[in-house]
Amino acid sequence: MWRHRSRPRPDWRTTVVEQGLVFPTTPRPDGSELPYWNEEAWYELTMEEVELLEAATEELWEMCLQAVSHMATTMTDQRLGLPAGTLDVVRRSIADGDPALYARFDLAYGADGSVKMLEINGDTPTGLVETGVIQWRWMEDVMPEMDQWNSVHDRLVAGWRKLRRSGHFPGQQLHLLYDLGEEDSYDGGEMEMTVGYLMDTAVQAGWIALAHPMAEVGWNPDAREYRDVHDDPVRTAFKLYAWEQMLAEPFGRFIVDRAERIPTKWIEPAWKVLLSTKALLPVLWELYPRHRLLLPAYFDEPRELERWVAKPLHGREGDNIRIHLDDMLEDVVMPGDYGAEGFVYQQYTDLPSFEGNRVVLGSWIVDGEAAGMLVRESDGMVTDYFSRVAPHVISDGLAPTEAQVAQWLAERVGPDAPTLPGQGR
Repeated sequence: MWRHRSRPRPDWRTTVVEQGLVFPTTPRPDGSELPYWNEEAWYELTMEEVELLEAATEELWEMCLQAVSHMATTMTDQRLGLPAGTLDVVRRSIADGDPALYARFDLAYGADGSVKMLEINGDTPTGLVETGVIQWRWMEDVMPEMDQWNSVHDRLVAGWRKLRRSGHFPGQQLHLLYDLGEEDSYDGGEMEMTVGYLMDTAVQAGWIALAHPMAEVGWNPDAREYRDVHDDPVRTAFKLYAWEQMLAEPFGRFIVDRAERIPTKWIEPAWKVLLSTKALLPVLWELYPRHRLLLPAYFDEPRELERWVAKPLHGREGDNIRIHLDDMLEDVVMPGDYGAEGFVYQQYTDLPSFEGNRVVLGSWIVDGEAAGMLVRESDGMVTDYFSRVAPHVISDGLAPTEAQVAQWLAERVGPDAPTLPGQGR
């Protein structure tokens, strides 16, 4: 993989905002700003590299599904730092065969060709607009003859269509709910933007969709059901709202307590809470010791690790991470509100650096299959709120025809994709 400098399009800010990216820049605490969408650079990969990353992503996904089954049957809410009753909800979700839509791995891709899983966000991943729309449209403007590892949009539409036709969900109506945040916790529109894009792909798949903040969902005690902003029942709902947060609130306890007359069907399903906790990392290391795609990881203490990263079980965006290196005088400690739920310790690995830009690859899995990549750059050791997104192209791949895309989708979305143990497909 190579990094190239590039001259941004003259009207890039207006362009990406019109395409759906509502925050092209990131504000700093001092009032200045830096680009969030960074087209002053682009990354070049070969098809061989893409195939390597694609295979690694799908192998990791299969391992994660095995880990979910293991965690659901062997662990406790307390060990995982989850609200009481969460694992019972998870086990019911697995037994009911609740299907999932998508997730995003964070990978370190070394110059030696090594791929290491840093973590996975399996419950509330964002970055879809940047991946599926903004970098694709950049390529169409700047290098229209090239290709990109990016079938996110097509696979999301196909995934939504498959869910609609699965018979698992009642009717055609879909609610898309998101955490709007309040005052200082408002994220600048990321949740609304992501849900808006997902709603667009769901509508293309035939769903009748309505989106609004989770805070506008109510509970009707007489009917014993969740109601939307129009007081209509919520039967099928996508949520961009963390399961561990929802189940800890009085609102979510109705699910734990089985208070619903007709339980709402959730996307992502409750078992995905096990793919958003960092507890997954030591579990994977225990199930697959010395696996080439994993870094050693442990609960509660670093054990033999001399260079390690302490990660809060429910942490996001790098909050409360602590990095300890044996040759560094002081640890790197990130601020935040996480950590009371416990930590895991993962071996530190150097991120590849391109002219001082440390790179993490976000690798998407949609309906069980690898779907594309997002490049994030950071100045520091932690990929945090101030990271930047840069586009990529496949240098030895030419833009495919619509017929070729259709053929690839038909060939890859099929019965060979792994499934959660105990679930059919």
